Amino acid sequence: MNNRSPRVTVVIPTYNQADFLRLCLRSIIDQSESDWEAIVINNFSDDDTENVVSSFNDDRITLINFRNHGVIAASRNQGIKQARADWIAFLDSDDIWHPDKLDRCFAEIDETVDVIAHPLNMQRDGRTVNVYPAGPLEKTIYRELLFEGSCLTPSATMVRRTLLDAVDGYSENTDYRTAEDYELWLKLAQAGARFKILDTPLTDYRIHDTSASRSVTVHRDATLKIVSDHYSALKDRQAEDEARLTKRNALIYYGAARAFMKTGNELGTAENAKIALDLNPGLMRAYAVLASTHTTVFLWSWVAVILGIYLWQFKPMINPILRTIGFLQ
Repeated sequence: MNNRSPRVTVVIPTYNQADFLRLCLRSIIDQSESDWEAIVINNFSDDDTENVVSSFNDDRITLINFRNHGVIAASRNQGIKQARADWIAFLDSDDIWHPDKLDRCFAEIDETVDVIAHPLNMQRDGRTVNVYPAGPLEKTIYRELLFEGSCLTPSATMVRRTLLDAVDGYSENTDYRTAEDYELWLKLAQAGARFKILDTPLTDYRIHDTSASRSVTVHRDATLKIVSDHYSALKDRQAEDEARLTKRNALIYYGAARAFMKTGNELGTAENAKIALDLNPGLMRAYAVLASTHTTVFLWSWVAVILGIYLWQFKPMINPILRTIGFLQ
């Protein structure tokens, strides 16, 4: 490897995803922009990760074995620390870049841009099932990120190194685990980072069956903690901020309900949807999620039974009315 700094450093944390990592690295090598370095931060995988990296025989790719103790933010910070480029691109080891990803991004970067992001394709079995949007630009303002939620994803985001240094990179607070990306976007926006949003998906996010109910709960609680911590430190609060905070928390619980629904956990779905509605009764989407659970069907069945018993008691009074309107002969 020569001593000249590359144009971009790609930071790839990984753990036991050798097969995915192979395709991930191939997508970097196939970039039309060749001036890059890739740093694979390996959390001491016990699969074929090291052999996969060495098989490419490319001196632009570096493997660092680093024990992160379950904190992926620590792996990303290690990659940032070792990076030689002025721009840092993040890429999860189970995701893939389109061949023109770097070229398309650098074509839009000038001295007024500190963070550039784009949508990504959500893929299952090689088929795009959804597109996760980026932005819009007005949602990258600090207060909007805080009250409306994240609008960026790491595998579709590049950040100027000086900005990452200015905010001390990722927080390694274990309470933020699984939502540390969102906290980084908040810090960058708070520090005055200038964002650029592209319209075209340039990353494929591969959906695979590693979801678990516990991870949904961890992510929910981490996001709630981040919002709470940033709100507690918020200066120049406005009159509507408390109401916006309540609605933001409702959306977090609604998101958890949706995630539980996808894993088939009906109890988790119902519990989180109910909390979302307690916080914001106007969140109509949460009613639809709640109605999808058998728990809700069970509750409404009991309501129907109780109502039936109640009406039966008043049968002598009700029957004449029903005959009058034609429901009874």
